[in-house]
Amino acid sequence: MGLFMRRLCELRKEQGFTLKQLAQLLNTSIQYYQKYEKGLHPLPVERLYQLADFYQVSADYILGRTDDPTPPKDAKPYAPEEKAK
Repeated sequence: MGLFMRRLCELRKEQGFTLKQLAQLLNTSIQYYQKYEKGLHPLPVERLYQLADFYQVSADYILGRTDDPTPPKDAKPYAPEEKAK
């Protein structure tokens, strides 16, 4: 299992969340979320942002690019752009 998938699983377990809770957070099924943790489905950037905000860590930490989970001081919460009318 790659570092990225291991981090997703570790963050969830360390903070005491179930697969069901994370699936609900991301508005997806348990089975689909579990495939993110197993590396069977790529994690969309929007989901990465949501998870980084939820766990209060940097996206780079989740991706395994750094071992420092601290998000940047000037990080803004993820807010999807409104759809064009």
